[in-house]
Amino acid sequence: MDAPPTLLAVLIAKSENTYAEIVDGFRQCAREHGEDAEITERTLRRWMSGEIRLPRPAQRRVARLYWGFPVSELLAPVRPEELISPVDGTFAQPVRPFDLTFQRPDQRTQPLDAGQTLERQMAMSTSRAARFTSFAESSNVGPETLDQIRDEMVDLANAYIREPLAEIMGSLVGLQDVVFTLLEGKQKPAFSRDLYVVSGVVSGMLAKASHDLGRSREAMTQARTMFVCADNADHLPLRAWARGLQSLIAFWAGRQEEAVRYAASGSALAGDHAGTVAAWLPALEARALAQLGRGDDARAAVHRAADLRERTSADDLDAVGGLFTFPQAKQHYYAAGAYVFIDGGDADAETEAVASLDLFESGVPQYRSFSDEAGARAELALARAHRGDLDGAKEALTDVLALEPNRRIGGVIPSTVRVHSALSQRQFAASPLARGIRDEIEAFSRVPAAAITA
Repeated sequence: MDAPPTLLAVLIAKSENTYAEIVDGFRQCAREHGEDAEITERTLRRWMSGEIRLPRPAQRRVARLYWGFPVSELLAPVRPEELISPVDGTFAQPVRPFDLTFQRPDQRTQPLDAGQTLERQMAMSTSRAARFTSFAESSNVGPETLDQIRDEMVDLANAYIREPLAEIMGSLVGLQDVVFTLLEGKQKPAFSRDLYVVSGVVSGMLAKASHDLGRSREAMTQARTMFVCADNADHLPLRAWARGLQSLIAFWAGRQEEAVRYAASGSALAGDHAGTVAAWLPALEARALAQLGRGDDARAAVHRAADLRERTSADDLDAVGGLFTFPQAKQHYYAAGAYVFIDGGDADAETEAVASLDLFESGVPQYRSFSDEAGARAELALARAHRGDLDGAKEALTDVLALEPNRRIGGVIPSTVRVHSALSQRQFAASPLARGIRDEIEAFSRVPAAAITA
């Protein structure tokens, strides 16, 4: 059996307007009400099919004015026989099927015509009761809306590690705006906490996105917002994750002392927490310590992360998955990134990088992050370059240098540049192979993701 159409699809089917006329009317409605919103015919069709679940706030406001229903109802399935048709079947004026204020019979602007049935009157009464219940709950959000928002959040967190940033950025910004708008309204305390958790997770993704586009200042602003949201939700692992994110941003910005402090702060917040964020924090610390030349401390941090890994059990952030879990493959990659900067650590770095790649290639597909996999390959290339294995370094970089420009995000290009620096040492000055690898890295680095998403 086919799924019921959306309310919007039924309304449009009952009208005599073309798609082009409806789109023009929508734009006119937006202009008349001072809203910066428009839709295309393609967008309209996607709304009608229910494919788009969270239009932009301005679009939602105009849709309510234009069709007379909130978007949550317009995009929801409805059986055609349940619909009360608009009087004239056009959209010259917003469709107002139900009056939201109680009126006595003698106050109605239009009397019930003789053709109205008992069923129609009952439908009107039922709708009025439902709207009153919504008002009486004094909440702008309910369980169904929250479930929808959470689903969108989980989808984006998992898409983040697999898809180019340009393909999900609009959805991330839109979802953050939706949640912030809801939080600025009124809802029950339990719903507020859930919304703060979602807003924290989404702000974390936008912080990572800013970092991946080379905008560390904006990244830190979003990360601070994430921490504030986590604090308002009283969500310990989310607070710890925010500190880890700040450590990550500082690390790739070259501020290693700051990266160590943030990671240590996150570990202190996590305490005995058993989610994978607890293992991620010392792994972050290890890489920064290694670049500071504190090899023994870095090794100790790697071992601490491994010990915590043995005691982890999935928490609600791990349940989100994608960007918000720290799988074993990623932990090996981080260990490689620490060992490669420790004197005498190149063999350990190569072992860890190979272990990471083996797990990425053979493990659970949803944990396979293209950027982390590229990072592991770059660490492998760097370890091999340190010991003079140029053929091995070139082989390790082959898949990295083949990444499309829209996947050349923060962390990927700097990792290859470190290999370039290693191959610029005096001992490689006369090597055509080293020069060829450097040329490839230079060409690769000229077109980062930020250049095509700006």
